Formats: sequence, C-alpha cells, structure tokens
Amino acid sequence: MQPLPLPLSTPNRNLVRLTLIRGISWTGFLGAIVFGIEVLGFELRVMPVISVIIAMGLINIVTWWRLSRPRAVTNTEYLLQLLVEIAGLAMLFYFTGGATNPVISYYLVPVTIAAATLPWLYAWIVASATMACYTFLMLFYDRVPEMSHGLMNPDISLHVLGMWLNFGLSAGLVTFFIYKMALALRRRDMALSRTRETVLRNEQVLAVATQAAGTAHELGTPLSTMAVLLNEMRYDAKGNSTLEEDIDLLRQQVDTCKSRLQYLVENADRRRLAEPEVRSAQDWLQHLVQRWLVLRPDVTHRIEILGKRSSPELAVDVTLEQALMNLLNNAADANPDDILISLDWNHEEVIIDIRDHGPGVAMSIADQLGDTFISTKSKGMGIGLFLSHATINRFGGGVSLYNHEEGGTLTEVKLPRALGGQTA
Repeated sequence: MQPLPLPLSTPNRNLVRLTLIRGISWTGFLGAIVFGIEVLGFELRVMPVISVIIAMGLINIVTWWRLSRPRAVTNTEYLLQLLVEIAGLAMLFYFTGGATNPVISYYLVPVTIAAATLPWLYAWIVASATMACYTFLMLFYDRVPEMSHGLMNPDISLHVLGMWLNFGLSAGLVTFFIYKMALALRRRDMALSRTRETVLRNEQVLAVATQAAGTAHELGTPLSTMAVLLNEMRYDAKGNSTLEEDIDLLRQQVDTCKSRLQYLVENADRRRLAEPEVRSAQDWLQHLVQRWLVLRPDVTHRIEILGKRSSPELAVDVTLEQALMNLLNNAADANPDDILISLDWNHEEVIIDIRDHGPGVAMSIADQLGDTFISTKSKGMGIGLFLSHATINRFGGGVSLYNHEEGGTLTEVKLPRALGGQTA
C-alpha cells in the first residue's frame, strides 16, 4: 500500500488562508476608498493611500511565490505575516480617519486568527501590536470630516454604515478561517486515526509473523530427531514389509514438513525483495481461480466478467494471490456448491465479488472480521481472514463482508487500478 501523502503543515495551510483573506479584504478596501473619493467626495491623501494598498498587494504576490517553495512555513514566519498585515492596516487607517474610521474594528480579524492558530506567546504579541496601533490611531491620524455626515437620512451616518459593513466583512472572514481550520483539524484527526489503525494492524501481522518464524525454527529440531529415529526404525524393521511401508510413509511426511518449512523461509525472502507485477485483472483472476480449483476439486463455481470494456491492470504479487485464495477457501468452506466469482471495475478501482451459499455472517461479529482474530468457522482462528485484510489493505484496497439478501455471504474486494492501466 502506498503511504498517504502528508498534508501541508498547519502553518502552511494557515498562511494560504491568510493570503486569500488579505487579497479579499484589501480589494474591498480599495473599492471602498474609490467609492468614497469618486461618489461621496472624501478628501483623502490619495497617493499615500494607494501606495499602501499597492505595497500590500505586492506583499501578497511575494507570499504566493514563497508558498510555492518547498520550505515549510514556521510559526515565526506566520507571526511576521500577521504583523505585516497589522502594520499595513495601521498605515491605511492613519490616512483614512484613524480610530474614527469604522473599519478600525477589522483589527479583530488578525487577533482572532492569531488566537486560533498561534502559540500562546505569539497570540499575545499580535494582540499587543493591534492594541498599540489602535491607541496610536486614537491620537494621530488624518481627519475625514465626511465620516460624520448623513447618508440616507439624518439617523444613519457614514460612520454607522461603515461599522455595519465592517462587521459583515469581519464576521464572514473569521467564519471562513475558523471553519477551514476546524475542517483541517478534523481531516488530520481522521488521517491520524487511519495511521493508528494501520500501525496496530501491522503490529498484529508482525506478531503473527514472529510467532510463525519461531514455531518454524522450533519445529526443525523435532523433525530432525524424528527423521533420525525413523531411519533407525527402518533398519530394525527389515523383513517386515508392512512396517517398512508405514515407516517409509512417515519418513516421506517428515521430509515434506521439512521441505515446506524451508520453502517458507526462502519464499519469505523472495516476497520481501520482489516488486509487484502489473497484470491484466481478468487474466490474473482466471489463472488464480484455476490454481485454486486444483487445491479444491470439490468446488463448483462460475466466473462473471461484468466490465464492458477492456480489462484494467492490477499490481499483484504472491501475497495478494494468497490473500484472495484465503477468501476463496473461506467461501468454499462455507458451501462448496455454486460459488459465484464476479469481476467489475470503474475509473479508479477493480471490484472482485465472491458469493457463497453458506450460513452467512453472524451480525455480532460482522464488524470485527478482519480486524481481530475472529473466525466464522467453529474450529477456525481467524488468522487467514485477518492476514487477507492486512495484505489487501497494504495494496491500497479493502475487504467487506455482507450477508446476501438471498442467503450466504458476499465478500467484496476492492483494489486500486495500476497506474498506466487502461481507462474504463
């Protein structure tokens, strides 16, 4: 299974959102100033005001360029960006009425953003900077007398209307930023949860593998002892044809066990070093089923190819074949008659369904199958199903078991299409 791509760090994402907010808000400031000068006749020092807006626009462009660099954004850099925003606002407010400008409460936006995203000390630095700028603007600023004139009627002044507009802008931007931040946190928590589940599953797989390796090593000694004793018994049983045949059979079984243990060790090394092979899903499945039928001659089955276009490609290896064979064996153990194996696909994945006509899955254990060592068989340990889940998950797929509405169990296997495969 390919590892999930790591998301952008939190400061990176927050700086992206801050850049978007800066572009929206300063464009709004520019439109309001042009409207005030051209329509309402504000007497402003146009060049300094426009220079501040252009400077902030250039800073935003540089910030977008910086975000395209591979270096991660730190909290300190994010703090400096907020301080630049506060300084730019201070210069703009200085030339547009200072503390009498109703938009002055926009300072709550960077304060809220800092409190929600930065460490405790940095958040207080931003709060102190905005308070210092607000205090300065109460004492020093260019007056705009038109702010106090009525607009629609004597009860509604430009100052009050400006406060209303600024409240709407600030509320919208704060809501946008906090929502996006909360969404990013939820996604991060989900990614961490999936990672924890993967780690736990891998630990269980490793525990099974370690136990299997230890057991294989321990079995080597008694098998060698049995082989020596059988040789001696064969020597002592000369002349007794029936006993000789039984001893020879036992020796063959011991040799078979020893060769299987050796095969397991060698095959494990090959699997660890081998790269997955890209094959046609249809050819791979049909070949796998034919191999399975050699081991389960008691089975009757049907294969259905539901896809209408050319077969997609899958990345497969021996472990994936063994995982699917375990699922086929589970279906055959439930009921070997009329097992239906279907193959379908879409633009992103290949779906393999295995339908048996057995007793189905008990609802009390349905949600735990594949996650823990729980079996649907009276004498089963659940290891095969668990390992099948783990292997298919490693390839980026998943396994789901359902009780079919007409009886029996439907096992659904989903696997991602190999890159470069044909489109559906």
